[in-house]
Amino acid sequence: MGMVQERANEGRVALANLLQTYSVEVTARDSRSLDDVKKILQPGAEVFVANLPNESADVLINAAASLRDAGLTPVPHIVARNIATRQDLDDMIAGLVNKAGVERALILGGDRDQPAGEFDSALQIIQTGLLEKHGIRRIAIACYPEGHPRIADDVLWAALRDKLGAAAKAELETLLVSQFLFDPKAIVEFAGALREAGIETPLRIGVAGPADRGKLIKYALRCGVGASLRVLRERGKVARNVLSGETPDDLLGEVARAQEDNPSLGMTGVHFFTFGDPARSARWAEEQRH
Repeated sequence: MGMVQERANEGRVALANLLQTYSVEVTARDSRSLDDVKKILQPGAEVFVANLPNESADVLINAAASLRDAGLTPVPHIVARNIATRQDLDDMIAGLVNKAGVERALILGGDRDQPAGEFDSALQIIQTGLLEKHGIRRIAIACYPEGHPRIADDVLWAALRDKLGAAAKAELETLLVSQFLFDPKAIVEFAGALREAGIETPLRIGVAGPADRGKLIKYALRCGVGASLRVLRERGKVARNVLSGETPDDLLGEVARAQEDNPSLGMTGVHFFTFGDPARSARWAEEQRH
């Protein structure tokens, strides 16, 4: 019993260490969620702000500014396929920096089938030079440990290398943020594959925060994380917890232990996909950190 208890204590410490760095996600128009995170998160905490298709840059800028005013660190999504022209991109980044003090951003290609204009990939955004022109020095890049429903694995790996190479050329600091998943083995293996490939960029683990079960499954299927859902069906306790909207203790506990056992994996924090309820994720993370 003593050894079991000791292992459990080690797991709690490992999880607390992993959660010393975490971020949550909100959508720019979700004023209730914006207000919630301002009340719960520690000063300086990162809040990723999603910019939905057909949503004006001002909505994103205003949301980022309100977070900055509350002492938090806004990390806006800059989505290639949502941007019509280079001038629009220039104006958006200028507004984010000048009005909201933005220093870092998540650069995405976007899922819409038809781009709004001349951009269709995150790489193109990075290559414009507009990020560093306006003083953004750190970017996050999405990665897909379980693949992407519409993009072949070899294409994903090549694109990741290209984006990291372009960022290095622009002297931008990079962070990888994974798509959310439910299988700890998949993310640990992916982290190992990154390091074996010579990619040393820190990796933040994407997980589904506590959320309504139906919402969670809908988002998971849309995002192409069906493999993780299959794993859930086979892993009784994890499945019951996640699909009932409970907290990701077991998933992140396994990840945290793997990171403690092998620090070279470079898994340096957690990103919560919150499905409209960031307060639940933030409260849970704060409880685990102390």
